[in-house]
Amino acid sequence: MTSSVVADATRRGPVIAWSLWDWGSAAFNAVIVTFVFSVYLTDAVGDDLPGRVSASSWLGWSIGAASLVIALLAPVMGQRSDASGHRKRSLALLTGSVVVVTALMFLVEEDYHFLWLGLVLIAVGSILFELAQVPYFAMLRQVSTPETVGRVSGFGWAFGYLGGIVLLVIVYVGLISGDGGLLGVSTDNGLNIRWVAVVAAVWFLAFSLPVLFAVPELPAGASPVPSAGFVDSYRVLFAELRTMWREERATVWFLIASALFRDGLAGVFTFGAVIAVSVYGFTDDSVIPFGIAANVAAAGGALVAGRLDDRLGPRRVIVVSLASMLGAGVVLLFVDGMAGFWVFGLVLCLFVGPAQSASRTYLVRLTPPGKEGQHFGLYAMTGRAASFLAPSLFGLFAFALGDDRWGIIGIMLVILAGLIALTRVPPLGRDRALGT
Repeated sequence: MTSSVVADATRRGPVIAWSLWDWGSAAFNAVIVTFVFSVYLTDAVGDDLPGRVSASSWLGWSIGAASLVIALLAPVMGQRSDASGHRKRSLALLTGSVVVVTALMFLVEEDYHFLWLGLVLIAVGSILFELAQVPYFAMLRQVSTPETVGRVSGFGWAFGYLGGIVLLVIVYVGLISGDGGLLGVSTDNGLNIRWVAVVAAVWFLAFSLPVLFAVPELPAGASPVPSAGFVDSYRVLFAELRTMWREERATVWFLIASALFRDGLAGVFTFGAVIAVSVYGFTDDSVIPFGIAANVAAAGGALVAGRLDDRLGPRRVIVVSLASMLGAGVVLLFVDGMAGFWVFGLVLCLFVGPAQSASRTYLVRLTPPGKEGQHFGLYAMTGRAASFLAPSLFGLFAFALGDDRWGIIGIMLVILAGLIALTRVPPLGRDRALGT
């Protein structure tokens, strides 16, 4: 990487511009997948769905199917963005596609016949969003230095959570609270929630633009990844994997371990609002304030953990975070009512951000310069190859035991598997230097 790019990495402007994409992406993560549209699908659109399988189970399985598609495409997309040197172009095209799919959710009316359209859109949106994160994560090295990568990553995650807070407040006050919010939008046929999807699309579009102008592209020839056609990219990928197994085996083991625990982290946010409504007595209105508090907790955790990451290493941050989440998850199995979920649900959210942020900085520290896209493509592939586990196990336990509460067991089992696997990954980078 040239000196000019490293110099740019030390300036605040590119860091803020890069972090604003995280801020904007909250429109899809917080509003669509977690707190509003997914709840609308399961609690309103699919409320009177015929048959024994609940809308919550269908949601889990549709996200699981999307994960398989991501696993097939992500490594090649990341590799090609490295080889071409066009990370920003890839990010722009994929982000724009997510914006379009999000806007199309306006068409999902409050009738179980539209459930399938909603499930398809949320699955396709999840695929495109995950693919967009590959070039975005790869840019982390372009906006940080080895001494600041933890803080920059944590800053980005915090921006994402704070963006979720602001947008949730806007849509809650303007479109959801009471009878159609301050704007008085009709709630008939879910019209106010459908307009929320349009607002989310515009939000993501607006805040995705700064990174495309302020963050420099890779210099020509900066990546050692060879250029190849789409089909040949798989051949190149398999050759790289063989090389990685011989020369970077610790990276392979980390990818496997992180795939497991990241799937559990995703499950917490994907099904958190669904569980709050169906198990702990929240309403569609009351779940929004909890979502705001959850994002505050996650943002605070990510900011603090970013500095601890640079000082202590990412491995310690991840282990402590996962262990704390397991404890809170076990308690949630045995408590009832909104108060219990407020306390222990927020504990879960407090530690999600640190684990997510430290995971991507760990991979940056492991990755040779110029191969960030490829490695984060593998990061997405391994994560999504395993990410059918939490949604599918959530659906399985909820269906088999007849209550969404027991879906928590499925999510916690995946987090536990990730923690156990991580203890077998050799300490690396800053962790190794500290003897952890």
